Amino acid sequence: MSKLLEKSLKDARKEDQLTFGTKQVLNSLKNSKLIVLSQSVSKEMVEKIESDAKKEKVPLVNFQGTSVALGRLCGLQFRISTISFTSITDANIKSILKDTEAEEKND
Repeated sequence: MSKLLEKSLKDARKEDQLTFGTKQVLNSLKNSKLIVLSQSVSKEMVEKIESDAKKEKVPLVNFQGTSVALGRLCGLQFRISTISFTSITDANIKSILKDTEAEEKND
């Protein structure tokens, strides 16, 4: 798990710059800077989010864990299958994408 993603999630949560939940993320794609998907999201929903995100040019990160793990990472006591950042620096986005790509190659 990318330490930068973990830190970015915690910082964004403190500043209320996250959107939680698949439906909410789909509705707020225009305001999204980065989307994080857990492995708990259904194939059909992943495809829908991926196609919509591509249209809006929003990068996606596949979180290598369940919705429970993603919820815990955000310091919440419930499952979160999808998160979008409404505010994050471009430098952080690039670093997170690079970290997660490296992790996927190592798996």
